[in-house]
Amino acid sequence: MVTASQIKTYHFLPYKYGAELLLDLGRMETLKNYVLDTTLHQVSFYEIVFIEEGSGTFSLDGKVTYITPGTIIFISPGQVRRWEIKDRIKGYTLFFDKDFLHLFFSDELFLYRFQYFHQYSHPTNMKLDESSFETCLGILQEIEQEFGQIQNDSNHLIRSILYQLLIVLNRHYAKIYNVQRDTYIHADFYRFRSLLEKKFLENQTVESYTKMLNISSGFLNKICRQFSGLTAQQMIHYKLISEIKKELHNNKSAKEICYEFGFSDPSNFNRFFKKFTRTTPQQYRKNI
Repeated sequence: MVTASQIKTYHFLPYKYGAELLLDLGRMETLKNYVLDTTLHQVSFYEIVFIEEGSGTFSLDGKVTYITPGTIIFISPGQVRRWEIKDRIKGYTLFFDKDFLHLFFSDELFLYRFQYFHQYSHPTNMKLDESSFETCLGILQEIEQEFGQIQNDSNHLIRSILYQLLIVLNRHYAKIYNVQRDTYIHADFYRFRSLLEKKFLENQTVESYTKMLNISSGFLNKICRQFSGLTAQQMIHYKLISEIKKELHNNKSAKEICYEFGFSDPSNFNRFFKKFTRTTPQQYRKNI
């Protein structure tokens, strides 16, 4: 069994190209030791993987993606993952630190506006048709070309290309999973998503978030349904399940997790977990 201390964390290397650049792009074939790491590991940055060739599986917080050409995988900071490759993988991986965009847009909610990041109720992957996938690869190749001739203003150009790519990917994701694609639906929804990421341990009721946001529970539920298809309480529950699975991967006992997450006793914790996963925490860990 892998313990929490054994789970590697990969961090961003901002000075790889000399001057600070908080984004990088690589071919998966040349980054085997990092990208295709078969042990449990996590990253402290955002990453998008584009599969051109190959097969196997990719596990992210316990959810398994079957890899096929045209698959795109979205990874948020802190998610526990593992690769199991059957056939040689070919493709791109794009990774960036949140500040690469936050500093430019002066919008701390910017990355919460996209459906695929910090997502725990819908899949963190999608498969595009050949034409759409090639269009995305074309945008990536524009970034790749700029990396081949880094200049003082390259970070601005790369940032603008990344922004275009994130919007295009959000449109595809929203269409595939039938969710709202408008990235400016209502700022309170994005604030809720942001607060949920940071405060879910101590705040697990809708009322606690409506107080922080200074809005009514009815209004919060309305905008949550509009953008995610879920109520605010459902979003809180899905977030909890996602984090519980992560802690089970980290080899914590069900009893430890139960009290850490504020459940009154182990039986309530087991019932909650089984309601969403159809298995007990103990059974889930055995299958990891």
